[in-house]
Amino acid sequence: MLRVLGYCPRDGVGTMAEVVRAEADAFAGAADLGRRGLLAVLTDTLEAEHDRWFLWLPVAFGAGIAAYFALPREPSLVTALLPAAALLALRVGLARHTLAVLATTALLAAALGFGAAKLRTEYVRAPALHERVGPVAVYGFVELVEPRAGKGQRLTLRVTAMENHEAGMRPHRVRVRTLTDTDLKPGDAVQLRAVLNPPPEPALPGGYDFARTAWFASLGGVGYTVGPVTRAVLAGEVPLALRISAAIARVRQEIGRRVLEVLPGQTGAIANALITGERGGIAEETNQAFRASGLFHILSISGLHMVIMAGAVFLLVRLLLAAVPAIALRYPVKKWAAAAAMVGALAYLMISGAASATVRSYIMISIMFLAVLLDRPAIELRNVALAALLILVLWPESLLDPGFQMSFAAVVGLVSVYEWLRRRRESRREHDGSRRGMVRTAALFLGGIVTSTLVASLAVAPFGVYHFQNTQQFAILANLLAIPICNFIVMPAALGALVAMPLGLEGAPLLIMGWGISAMVWCAERVAALPGAVGRMPSMPTIAFALMVCGGLWWALWSQRWRVLGVVAIAAGLMLAPAARRPDVLVGRGGELVAVRGEDSKLSAMGSRKTRFELTRWLEADADARDAGEAMRAQAFHCAAGRCVATVNGVQLTVTKPAMQDVACTQPGILIVTGEKPEACVSSPGVVIDARDIAKYGTHALTIETGRIRRETVAEGRGVRPWFSRATGKADGDQGE
Repeated sequence: MLRVLGYCPRDGVGTMAEVVRAEADAFAGAADLGRRGLLAVLTDTLEAEHDRWFLWLPVAFGAGIAAYFALPREPSLVTALLPAAALLALRVGLARHTLAVLATTALLAAALGFGAAKLRTEYVRAPALHERVGPVAVYGFVELVEPRAGKGQRLTLRVTAMENHEAGMRPHRVRVRTLTDTDLKPGDAVQLRAVLNPPPEPALPGGYDFARTAWFASLGGVGYTVGPVTRAVLAGEVPLALRISAAIARVRQEIGRRVLEVLPGQTGAIANALITGERGGIAEETNQAFRASGLFHILSISGLHMVIMAGAVFLLVRLLLAAVPAIALRYPVKKWAAAAAMVGALAYLMISGAASATVRSYIMISIMFLAVLLDRPAIELRNVALAALLILVLWPESLLDPGFQMSFAAVVGLVSVYEWLRRRRESRREHDGSRRGMVRTAALFLGGIVTSTLVASLAVAPFGVYHFQNTQQFAILANLLAIPICNFIVMPAALGALVAMPLGLEGAPLLIMGWGISAMVWCAERVAALPGAVGRMPSMPTIAFALMVCGGLWWALWSQRWRVLGVVAIAAGLMLAPAARRPDVLVGRGGELVAVRGEDSKLSAMGSRKTRFELTRWLEADADARDAGEAMRAQAFHCAAGRCVATVNGVQLTVTKPAMQDVACTQPGILIVTGEKPEACVSSPGVVIDARDIAKYGTHALTIETGRIRRETVAEGRGVRPWFSRATGKADGDQGE
């Protein structure tokens, strides 16, 4: 068991009995506590970990960012920056004692993270819509054109003018869906009429907050066009940054066009996604197959693709230079190849659209190639920590991005295990100098895929459950089949197509790429079709998730024996994971959507076609595989004379129209009014929720415990922040509190 946990003697060899004896000797040292004191032992242990201190710097910085986003109200700029100044003075003035240095440095890093998040929030501050408007005339420049799997496109516009909105009121950027395809390109000046809404709020308390993501993208409105989109002549010159990004986007668009000419259909859509990062053309059925099989990471350009592309450039350049003895014997060809790989990675970053996940991958791989230039080990936790710190300094909001969390969780787990295996291999070489044969090399390659998939899957599993409420049970099988195809056929062919495209010779490489993609799709569909391919789990408590993350970091970042304590935190998180109490009643969409939990613990809902999206989010958080239509057919409501009644945990719930509420207001229980409640309902003995409450506070979640009703709202969890400024966020009239 200790070996499974990565916990072995320092020399990396020995039997299990030797491991157990070593551990007994180590824990026997606890007697030192009585003689030397806890602080002395802790100091010695930390001194032994001196080379790992830096790894905790981005963790402390991220803790400060998390504290900023957890605040219920926005702090002032002075309040956000003052702690960092005070801690810096304290850090400089303290004596050089190990514990004092580490404690003040960690607190200073956290304070700097808090301040960085506040500065970033103010830097991106831009107007946003607070209510639905339109149809209104919108004028602006096209920044991004994204094809959709069906008809139409999604346009991102930089707004220059907007009907009925002055310069200080109109959004800086909007995103609209067109009903038909256009021939627009990034940089085009356009005018259109659109219905625009504020960026949507979470579908339920504690859910994903798109409005916060939109704030940091300066995206102030989303909606759809009414009528055609036409080109326009706008006053003023196109901004320089937009001209540059538009030129790159046009190149991407042309590459995508030529890819689709050779590879039509879903094969071409996936090829386009792997080369240009544009995934809009991939059908939802294909996306779902890749999700269920654990291969969805292949469709999103990230570390895997960047490593393959940059690694291929590195290997090719190094081989070409090594083939010329006059160069190979006189110059550092490895460093030249690393520099060429960095340039190639940058080119791929630009072509792929420079999405946040791709930028993170580029920064990480550039730091690793920089380590090669500086004669340092490339694959090392210190490089991962440096990349994480740099990303958090530039984009503090990345900490809340599931992609950032899962990406670094996987990389930290893989590099940590790699370092441990490297130490074992080096130790064995000292005792056994034998060389590996072809069979052993092939076995190690396949074992590496299995081990990497297992480690990465375990590392990202808590994040997948916390954010998406699911796990992929056969991810190891799918990756064992598909990753070699991606590594040796698909991505090398993509690189060949990009190199040959200026000459018009991309056809052959793209056909080879298409064969590989077809094989990957086959793998994804077959694995996704296996019984139990997707495991579903309801949302876990934040404390359980935090314990797992902290335990994983403790195990991965320390190197001494006390790292095993991280397993204790992980086990505690696993025990608390099922402890979350799911709400008994959910109310949203102006009271038109109501869901109650039945005796079988499943939600039964009443709603309409307009409420399907919101209900689907509720079912996902509940780990319920049913679709919205099935949940609405499983009725727990009894309706008559304009009033619907259900019983939940012994409490009566009534849904009624405004004209029918006079009797219900005098009864205890829960009353949902699909309009505006009258004054008589203010003093109702029960909980009354009307359309105004939903509009003001968002979705309501009600939990019933022994007749007491506890209410939680979306607004209560969001607080008063720039991306959500509606007053208190606390609903009135909670019963039993």
